[in-house]
Amino acid sequence: MEDVSDPPFRAICKKYGADVMYTEFISSEGLIRDAVKSKQKLDIFEYERPIGIQIFGGNIGPMREAAEIAEAAGPDIIDINYGCPVKKVALKGAGAGILQDIPKMVEMTKEIVDTCKLPVTVKTRLGWDDDSKYIVEVAERLQDVGIKAISIHGRTRAQMYKGSADWSLIADVKNNPRMNIPVFGNGDIDSPEKAVEFKKKYGVDGVMIGRASIGSPWFFNEIKHFIATGEHLEPPNMAERIEAVTMHFERSLEWKGDRLGIVEMRRHYANYFKGIPDFKKHRLDLVTFDTVDEIRDKLKFISENFADHDFANSPY
Repeated sequence: MEDVSDPPFRAICKKYGADVMYTEFISSEGLIRDAVKSKQKLDIFEYERPIGIQIFGGNIGPMREAAEIAEAAGPDIIDINYGCPVKKVALKGAGAGILQDIPKMVEMTKEIVDTCKLPVTVKTRLGWDDDSKYIVEVAERLQDVGIKAISIHGRTRAQMYKGSADWSLIADVKNNPRMNIPVFGNGDIDSPEKAVEFKKKYGVDGVMIGRASIGSPWFFNEIKHFIATGEHLEPPNMAERIEAVTMHFERSLEWKGDRLGIVEMRRHYANYFKGIPDFKKHRLDLVTFDTVDEIRDKLKFISENFADHDFANSPY
């Protein structure tokens, strides 16, 4: 998740139960040109393991070089993003754009597998549009050139994030008798019930969580608790939320510096404090304050003045 799954956010997710994590996707062209932002995304830490570095690009040569650079950074997995639907990526033949050229997709994957000593995995979508949902064949061909697992988002590129994810085709991949690598499903998992239901119904080896974890990093533990007990884990109270937000904020400052750390945290506050009545002013303050001290003071104020909010029984 671009500008979301950075080291500060991953640290919170790991604390709250994420099993395997991936970096933000990294441009192959940026890596081989030594772009500062791309190189910074290679930062990984021991407590994150197992951790995968995800790369994307539309040209085979640069992708092969980027895989070498990523492997040298010491992850556990090299992941190829064939799923990003945004125009600036897909219309250049990268991300989900490569779903319009399956032979190139297979050739690129083989080149990366042959280059890397580490396991190579793939994240992709059902197809480019409704007329090209070739994921069963595509997954098999990618397996045949050596990938060790595949994660499938249950939408086409044309759908972007609209409509409902179609997990039936993900199940078709898993049930293909020729498939022997793990198959992970992704899309619309926004509750522990869905995580359990979809895993059982569609037979996948696991589920990948994306947007549902933004502002709710404890979602991983909620799923695990539901799997183990069949009951919901009590949602974190305000003190626990403030602790998580503060940890996230302070790690953002450490990793990005004050200015960028402040700005990039702004995308998270609304989700951390979602559903609290009479909170608009404080949310606005969090996304407009420009100094570290102002934000720290505001978080302290929220902790003290909204401590009694009942997240378990909130009507919001």
